[in-house]
Amino acid sequence: MDQSSAQFPGQALPAAYLTPGSSSFTDFLQAAAPELLPGGRKAPEGTVEAPHGTTIVAVTFRGGVLLAGDRRATMGNLIAQRDMEKLFVTDAYSAVGIAGTAGIAQELVKLYAVELEHYEKLEGISLSLDGKANKLATMLRGNLSAAMQGLAVVPLFAGYDTDAEDPDRAGRIVSYDVVGGRYNEAGGYHAVGSGSQFAKSALKKRYDPDADLETAARTAVEALYDAADEDSATGGPDVSRRIYPSVISITAEEGAVRFTEERTGEIATAVVNGRLENPGG
Repeated sequence: MDQSSAQFPGQALPAAYLTPGSSSFTDFLQAAAPELLPGGRKAPEGTVEAPHGTTIVAVTFRGGVLLAGDRRATMGNLIAQRDMEKLFVTDAYSAVGIAGTAGIAQELVKLYAVELEHYEKLEGISLSLDGKANKLATMLRGNLSAAMQGLAVVPLFAGYDTDAEDPDRAGRIVSYDVVGGRYNEAGGYHAVGSGSQFAKSALKKRYDPDADLETAARTAVEALYDAADEDSATGGPDVSRRIYPSVISITAEEGAVRFTEERTGEIATAVVNGRLENPGG
């Protein structure tokens, strides 16, 4: 008995498994099991109280780009979770941070990572950076009906363009709106989420395009600290509980790498100690 017969005893594989199509896993899922897509289920009527992720920042530096995010999830005026993970490595040279409805956002980003891997396995090459950014926009548009009912997802994409002429300026940041519009952020930094306006104000003063990785990571955590100082939904470094911001860097040499808790803890503790001497930063 072959594997397909074992999985589907007494019946042939569904037509969607045997019909030639595109390299898109999302397209396959749309045909085989559309109810498994984030936007494929019937949206509930009325409003839904669900945990929301808050502030994500992205910063380019000489040789790459990084994402940083706070760890707090809120539900109304309550803290739903103090240590939520909002940053995801999606392939060797890209990562996504999420703000908005946490459950749907996490499901969408995990499906997006499968989409990129599926394409690479079928085609033998990875999508271009623009292709990756466009694919995420397409998946966001599939969540439109839920977004219209308040279950919105707002991702922030960061990637390293391996085809760029200048490897020192190959870090890319792409932002989106809830209906799937995509925007290339050429300024070298961006932020999304409830504390984004405060984080961007901090980045405007501190951003240095020629900074190295460690300096850029410190800048991102400083921006998250400023956001938490003004926005109650953004969680600052929690030294007593050892809950620190998440950071993912993307470079040509190492690809997408998540900072360890020890490394982010050192940066966050340095920021907190610095604010004891200079509260304004």
